[in-house]
Amino acid sequence: MIPKVHKQGSSTLGLLNYLYGPGKAEAHVDAHLVASHDDTAPDPGRDPTAARADLRDLLDQPLHLLEANQRPAKHVWHCSVRAAKCDQILTDTEWAQIARRIVAATGIAPAGDEAGCRWAAVRHADDHIHIVATLVREDGRRPDHHRSGKRAQAECRSIETDYGLTRVKAGDGTAAKRATSAERHKADRQGKAITTRDELRAIVRTAAAHATSEEDFFTKLAGSHVLVNKRIAPSGDVIGLKVAVADNRNKDGEPVWFAGGTLAKDLTWPKIRERITAHDTAPDTPSRARTGRASARWRHTTRAVRAAHASLHGDDRSIAQAQLAAVGDLLDILPSVTTGPARVEIFAAAQHFERATRSRIRFEHAQAAALRTSAKRLLRTAGQPVDTAPVADLLITLTLVAIAAHRFHQARGHAQQAAAAQTTLAHLQAAYQHTAAPALAQLATHAPRPDIQHGYAGLIRQVLPEHAEGILADPAWPALATTLAQAGGHQPRQLLGEVAAQRELGTAKAPAEVLLWRIRNTPSNYSQRATAAQPHTLHPQTTTTTTRTIVAHPNISPYIPGQTAQKPLRS
Repeated sequence: MIPKVHKQGSSTLGLLNYLYGPGKAEAHVDAHLVASHDDTAPDPGRDPTAARADLRDLLDQPLHLLEANQRPAKHVWHCSVRAAKCDQILTDTEWAQIARRIVAATGIAPAGDEAGCRWAAVRHADDHIHIVATLVREDGRRPDHHRSGKRAQAECRSIETDYGLTRVKAGDGTAAKRATSAERHKADRQGKAITTRDELRAIVRTAAAHATSEEDFFTKLAGSHVLVNKRIAPSGDVIGLKVAVADNRNKDGEPVWFAGGTLAKDLTWPKIRERITAHDTAPDTPSRARTGRASARWRHTTRAVRAAHASLHGDDRSIAQAQLAAVGDLLDILPSVTTGPARVEIFAAAQHFERATRSRIRFEHAQAAALRTSAKRLLRTAGQPVDTAPVADLLITLTLVAIAAHRFHQARGHAQQAAAAQTTLAHLQAAYQHTAAPALAQLATHAPRPDIQHGYAGLIRQVLPEHAEGILADPAWPALATTLAQAGGHQPRQLLGEVAAQRELGTAKAPAEVLLWRIRNTPSNYSQRATAAQPHTLHPQTTTTTTRTIVAHPNISPYIPGQTAQKPLRS
């Protein structure tokens, strides 16, 4: 159950006209009073003899206890309370009880206080009510409604338990600001899957992840359908920015601007600038071969992600949070260098993991400079053929990070962030399956003779007795046998021991797969024959994935400068 305390207003009648009216999307049905401070209050929804002005006069009567110049300019308190769509439909009696609990908890009308504020609760839909109150008590004093939003949230957690409703994850004030109902209705009218606010947040966040400099950041925004309004200091430096979607205009035909901080707390210009510059600008020197160069960058990124994974088990919360933010940027980058079903799942993973990158733990983006550098260099592989093995290994490592992120946030009471990491995990696992399946199938076709496989099976039982049965029962066992056979020049016993010791195997659902990708991701573990026998490669589509791709959201088009927007990608 989600309560929302809206901005204080100055017209009780104006709010009542909205609540009892058809609504902006004609969604208000059978508007009626379910509760109020006075059981005899007029109900203009169901009583044909009652007018909205009558209810207004009743609610505003305490204002007349004050001199005109002492009355508050904003005297209308408004709180909506919404149940989850999957919850059972509550009765009017139940909503009345909930309304009384909310006004008591927020200080509007404390229980047992006969001089509390006057209020009324209106219902015009199955899943929510609106509470309107006058912010002057019966004794002429102002109510103590400080932090009424937080107090309403706390009461709703109790209401959820008492009524068996969906438990909402408690927030910590770091979540992105929700779109308003007006923004949602406008998106519906325009036939858009998401609101302009959500669209801009994703575009700006992704542009910041892709950009290698301030100039590059603004170039990427200008290349999409986003308008940018910079605030310039006398020195000529950018000190703030606002963004708008070109086709989103107000009634006067002017763009509807959003400051970065209103999109998300980490999208203010100072934080974007810190994020953009927190990487190594020195040139990298990968191998000369085109495929080898691309694969080397993927392997380098995987090593950086492993360091991020290790930090989540360390004692420094600041470094861990910095690494999580860098992982979020990497996920925003990956759709630009992948294609097919895996790309769609990574899209979705990036959108969900965004919530796991923000908490009240302070950090500096430079604390994860190594991962940020690797992620930005990965963009240079767009359009190049890449061995499947390093791609799959990166996705496996990211799934481990999602698991660790869930535990990290859960241990610190970050309920929303932990839930976001949990949801991210499912999409990353799906992305891995799309990427790894062709490679595993191809490897299995080159499995060694049965007698050689039998020898490797005996070795597995000797070196890893506690995991042996799970490894041999794994459908990927033939592919692992192929990998062991291809690792010429190395002792299989020593090789298995080394890769098994890299990190635990006990929680792996497919231990043979895990061992396989660990071995194949270590270049020194291969002979020339093994390298030449690499299976399928990924060929990202250069027409739809470039370093300038602005990935906005799974349900909207990626915007590519100089190109027509593509059809929406569905997760």
